[in-house]
Amino acid sequence: MCAKTTMGDTYHDKGPGSEWKLEIKVRVSETDMLGHINNASYFTYMEVARLDFLQKLGIDVSNSEFTIMLVSAKCDFIRQGYFGQILDIKTTVQKIGRTSFTLGSEMSDKKSGNMIAKGEVTIVYFDILNQKPAQLPEAFKVTLQDHMHLV
Repeated sequence: MCAKTTMGDTYHDKGPGSEWKLEIKVRVSETDMLGHINNASYFTYMEVARLDFLQKLGIDVSNSEFTIMLVSAKCDFIRQGYFGQILDIKTTVQKIGRTSFTLGSEMSDKKSGNMIAKGEVTIVYFDILNQKPAQLPEAFKVTLQDHMHLV
């Protein structure tokens, strides 16, 4: 499956158990004075890719009672990225816990395939009314398990 996001980027889903990719063209506003991708931009790329990933899986990330909350984010910078580059952002499910799950991101140059950066986020399912983590709904877990990264 291949389609456009609301930002004009392209995503690819090859079905359950496969990788999920989002293409992003690096914009000038995401770079520094030398044309390198600003390190904060990588976290934005991961956010756009993970929210699109969850939305395309049909996972409701927020309603009046529950939401998802980012509790940890890290990014390792492997190579320099530049203005105008097209990046493939691959999102995978790394771990599913009782109240949280972990998603991995790999950001690679589309043309060469070279990895530019890789990251990981941990997300908690949060009960808004009681202001505490809540158990992931079973349907949510099953959907994530269908896209679990197999090593």
